[in-house]
Amino acid sequence: MTQEIAKIQDIFANRRTIYALNDTLPVPQQAVVDAIEHAILHTPSAFNSRTTRIMVLFGEAHNRLWDIAEANLRQIVGDNDFSSSEQKMNGFRAGAGTILYFEDDNGIKALQEQFAIYADSFPIYAEHTNAMHQYAIWTQLSHLGIGASLQHYSAIFEQDVAQAFNIPTGWKLIAQMPFGGIAAQAGEKEFGATEDRLMVVGQQ
Repeated sequence: MTQEIAKIQDIFANRRTIYALNDTLPVPQQAVVDAIEHAILHTPSAFNSRTTRIMVLFGEAHNRLWDIAEANLRQIVGDNDFSSSEQKMNGFRAGAGTILYFEDDNGIKALQEQFAIYADSFPIYAEHTNAMHQYAIWTQLSHLGIGASLQHYSAIFEQDVAQAFNIPTGWKLIAQMPFGGIAAQAGEKEFGATEDRLMVVGQQ
């Protein structure tokens, strides 16, 4: 194994889910934006579709997102115990920002019309592309010393988020990535065996 590959693998291994965040970034905000732009430019997509869309929220915009999430969750929970959800919302708010990941449904529909034989597959391809953007950005943030986690609250507040942040029509919210300074490191990671997840055929 070359030193270059070993370094890349170390970067992959050091990426963790960090929930304990603060609002003090170890780099300027522009470094976060630059990392995201780099991922947008260099992450591949099926048919070069480029349907992934991203919005970065800092400061009050970031706080507003999680206020919206909390308000919707409180309606769902009703009179039941909200303490666990409140703790999560406060944890996300404590960070420096949030990255919103979208897919452009208008772009997907255009591809479905252009390549009808693959029409059923383009939404799946879009999910693949979005996930690659998420991982590329998450890994870069980790390398910059920034903590992050990936959240999926889209179903409960997508319409409110679209209205609050003037999201273009056709952008479908996929995931949210709160990020910030690392207030506490993640715990030890457990690794499942690879034998059930890897098959090798024809190796010499």
